[in-house]
Parts: sequence; C-alpha cells; structure tokens
Amino acid sequence: MSAEGTVSRQAPGKLFVSGEYAVIEPGTPAIVMAVDRYVRVTVSEPAGADIVIVSDLLDGEARFRLKAGGGLVWCGLGDGERARSGLACVLSVIEVMHTLLAERGWSVSGAHLSISSELHDRGTKFGLGSSGAVTVATVAALAAYHGLDLSPEARFRLALIATARLNTRSSCADLAASTWGGWIAYRAPDRAAVLATAARKGIDEAVRAEWPGFEVRRLPPPARLGMEIGWTGTPVSTDSLVSRLGRRHWQGSTAHKRFMARMTDCVHTSITALEKGDRETLLHGIRRSRRALAELDEAVGLGIFTPKLTALCEAAEVLGGAAKPSGAGGGDCGIALMPAEADARIGKLRTRWATAGVRHLPLRPAEISTSERNVRNDR
Repeated sequence: MSAEGTVSRQAPGKLFVSGEYAVIEPGTPAIVMAVDRYVRVTVSEPAGADIVIVSDLLDGEARFRLKAGGGLVWCGLGDGERARSGLACVLSVIEVMHTLLAERGWSVSGAHLSISSELHDRGTKFGLGSSGAVTVATVAALAAYHGLDLSPEARFRLALIATARLNTRSSCADLAASTWGGWIAYRAPDRAAVLATAARKGIDEAVRAEWPGFEVRRLPPPARLGMEIGWTGTPVSTDSLVSRLGRRHWQGSTAHKRFMARMTDCVHTSITALEKGDRETLLHGIRRSRRALAELDEAVGLGIFTPKLTALCEAAEVLGGAAKPSGAGGGDCGIALMPAEADARIGKLRTRWATAGVRHLPLRPAEISTSERNVRNDR
C-alpha cells in the first residue's frame, strides 16, 4: 500500500487522426491524439480485504473477493454479471497487477477504487476512448498504491496485456495516447504473441520482453491548423464493428490488401507532413484517409459513415478544411482540420454542424510530461 494511504491518477481520452482499422494489424501505423478530458482513478485502503469499486457509470458499489490463486469473485449485492461487464477492463487490470505483484513476491491486498470520468454526457459516452483511459489510469493508480515505480512504457505494456486478455483485436492505440499524451504515431505489437509470452513466462517477463512491431513516436501538432471535434450523440461499440469486420471474409481479400496499402500510405504521408509542418499535405492526407474509410465501408458494409458523420465531413470540406470520422465510425466523433486563420469559417462550420445535429466538443490536445519521447521494439 502507498505510504500516503490514498493515491489518484488520471489519464486523458483520445481521438484517432488517421489509420483506423488498419492499425489492428501488428506493425501498421496510425496517428492518435490525446484530448483534455480525463478519467480519474483514486485508490485507497478498504474497510476489509475485498476489492471495492465505485464508479460514476455504475449504480452503487461493486465488491469482489481475491481468490488465492488469482482472479476475482463477485461478492456484492445486485447484478454481479452487469457489474463485471461494466468493469471488465478495470477487473482485468486488477488481476494483471496482482499477478505481477505475486510474481515479484509482494503481498497482495484489497483496495477501494473510485472512478470518475469526463468522457461521457450523463452516461452516454462521447467515443473518446473511455475504456483505454480508465485502463491506463487504473494501472497507474494501482502501481502507485502498491509502491511500484513503473516507467510510462511499463505502464502501457501492463495496460495492453490487461486489454488483450479481453480482446486481442483491440489495437490499443487508445492506451498509447492515454499514456504518452499529445500527438503520437503508433504501431501495435502482436497482442496474441504478447499474451502467449505472458502465459509462458509470466507478466513480469512479458513486460520486459521485446515486442516486434511496437512503436510510439511523438509528433508535433499540425502547423497553422485548428482541430474541430464534432459529436453525433450516438455511441458505438468499436469492438462490435471490428468483430463484424472479421466475420465478413474480408481478411486477405483484394479489397483488404488495397485498403491496408492506401491507409498505410495516408498515415505515412500525414506523419511526414506533421514533422515538416506541411499544412496542405496534411489536409490532403486526411482527405485521402476519409476516402479509404469510405471505400472500406462500401466494400464491407460496416456502417462507418452515418448521415451525421457524412454531414460533419462535408461541412468542413466546403469551408476549405479536411474531415473524417475518428475511430470506428458508426456514430461517436468526427474530426475536422481547419486553417487556423479562418475564424469566420470555423464559426460557419459549427453552425452547419449544429443544423445537422452534430454537437461541437471544445477539446484540445492533452500533453503529458515525460522524458520518454519515443519507444520502439522492432528488432
């Protein structure tokens, strides 16, 4: 337990700038941005030996008992399955962290976790990566509570293992944004291989191992461009859309190979444009990324582009910007890059969005101070 008895840690949400769906495949690049809305996790000593969790997204508290061999058993009142489902990522983090502590010969104790989030509107999620943010914040808070001195990369790796235990198809780009903040280029490791290492050699060894294909690189924010964020008001499950993609015999098809090549080229072009401060090339890259997603949608029929997301994009294009859905699509958020000097056009953009039923979200990039600028395991 922490010497202070109570610790709090927070992690920001995220938006995808480019590379959605393609980033699922190990080693494929994407650009993500952390945003200044946060999930906060506070860990303190419980009254007993149980794990007690309270959250602003749950009614009442959820209580779990630690099993001797690891894992958690529901021991609270009410609907245990509902609580377990709603807290799946938090419970996975707790189990991973307790396994790590046991591997290191540390004692494992109960804890009281309090979770609050700015990533929803009265229970309706904005689509800003709330699961990733709560995962990252829970890893950081539990590490501090138990006295573990972990680097940002180690915390990210633990968060990825906890996430991959639930779904190996998650790219975990949201975890990277929530860990490092700002604008980053990200490439995912093979999550199934990471889990295999953890099962074979343990969590501690998996965290220390090389992860081929994994990369996080800091990027500068766009030069002379403002980022406008619009929310459709319709939440969507990223996992559901990604799983539907896997059921449609798309993997390995000509359409799949064409999409991967085009989206990868869009991301590389946009990364170079960001690093060179090339505004026009970045706008072009965002437009190409939108077209690649549209072609994927047409080929597979996922429903990435809803009427509101289409209106969001078209409004920005008419006014000289570039826009696209952010993330899986089907609802949630879209992003628009607009010339920074075009204040009048930005006002018109927000008016058009409001007319189309799109809510403007006043978000800015969230910077996290860290000495770890770039991480690469590609040997």
